[in-house]
Amino acid sequence: MKLSIIMPVYNERETISAILQRVREVDLPKEIIVVDDGSTDGTREVLRGEEGKDKTVVVYHDKNQGKGAAIRTALERATGEVVIFQDADLEYDPGDYGKLLQPILEGKSRVVYGVRTLREQDVLRRWGNRFLTLVTNLLYGARIQDMETCYKMVSKEVIDQFTIKANRFDIEPEITAKILKRGYRILEVPIRYTPRRERKLSPWKDGLPALWALVKYRFVE
Repeated sequence: MKLSIIMPVYNERETISAILQRVREVDLPKEIIVVDDGSTDGTREVLRGEEGKDKTVVVYHDKNQGKGAAIRTALERATGEVVIFQDADLEYDPGDYGKLLQPILEGKSRVVYGVRTLREQDVLRRWGNRFLTLVTNLLYGARIQDMETCYKMVSKEVIDQFTIKANRFDIEPEITAKILKRGYRILEVPIRYTPRRERKLSPWKDGLPALWALVKYRFVE
């Protein structure tokens, strides 16, 4: 079973080579699809040296469009039976791919999320994540612990059943909402997580659209 690793990238010059190396070290059949979303800090120049290495495909957006747009571009090129989303920083450990994939291989679920320990996050982000997860559970009758996790491993057959519309970070609630509305169980497993100090997300600019996405997709497609 081939894994398509989808990596949206924006201004990650300092970490992109390191995370790609960690992904390549994972001993699973895989392809790596990187979408540079209009980086301006030299990331693109680093990526040009990574193209083609160990089944690494790099796609370049001419301008910054957002994480959701980058993921949509990558999904169009994914050929694996299972996809996982990988941030380009070093918060998440690709060494956890195997335990995320195991329940899918065993037929226990077609969707597996990696549950983070959020103790080291700043208070605002931690409670924001918990609130959005609570709203998800209330609206969709779910019992998940970490809706906002980047590590969403999904059967390609499942994710191909719906169209992703989000351009920014509201892609996380959109994907989760559309999976749950179709009756799929989200199985969760613990993962390693090291939060970065630099914050790209804004509690208001990104948190409120995420909340709206949860409400909106409860009632519309």
